[in-house]
Amino acid sequence: MRTKDERAEDRVLTVPNALSFARLLLIPVFLYLVLGPEWDELALVVLVVSGVTDYLDGKLARKLGQTSKIGAILDPVADRLYILAVVVGLSLRDIIPWWLAVILPLRDVFLFSLVPFLRTRGYSSLPVHFLGKAATAGLLYAFPLLLLGDGTGVVADLANVFGWAFTIWGVALYWWGGILYAFQVRKLLASTERVDPESRDGSDARAAG
Repeated sequence: MRTKDERAEDRVLTVPNALSFARLLLIPVFLYLVLGPEWDELALVVLVVSGVTDYLDGKLARKLGQTSKIGAILDPVADRLYILAVVVGLSLRDIIPWWLAVILPLRDVFLFSLVPFLRTRGYSSLPVHFLGKAATAGLLYAFPLLLLGDGTGVVADLANVFGWAFTIWGVALYWWGGILYAFQVRKLLASTERVDPESRDGSDARAAG
């Protein structure tokens, strides 16, 4: 019989998960607003709301005791899809260069390539590093400012300056966090014995703590 904590970990209908789902639903809304009618004011509101939900879902999960397995997967997936959609949308509008739209998802491709190595030790992922969270936060500040900076006037000029400052720091931390993650994987490979695929019994769904 499963314990109360195990049943709680399998919950789907929680406030943090609802916020993550909402962030996913806002992705196509943002793309439509910024690429279709180019209603930048509304697109900016969507970016701000997405940033707020990203902050609240983790905070509420801990405060309300509503952490769950699906939440641990859904939150970073929503973050990555959100970042990908925004950089593609802003690139198509020529607000940011295409190299930026390539270098951010390239980091996630790099991390995904490490998963097969983790599975040889019975793991599917490692804990999210603080630098990765800081990088995501920086980018969540950067995108609304860059969109606001796509105009004229003092406010647009200031938004553009601060937006690029957050972008540079966000990209640097994003990749630095990815490199540290790779070192963590290397350390795990060196210190942990290989797991027989036939004897894992679902252990590759765990995360290293």
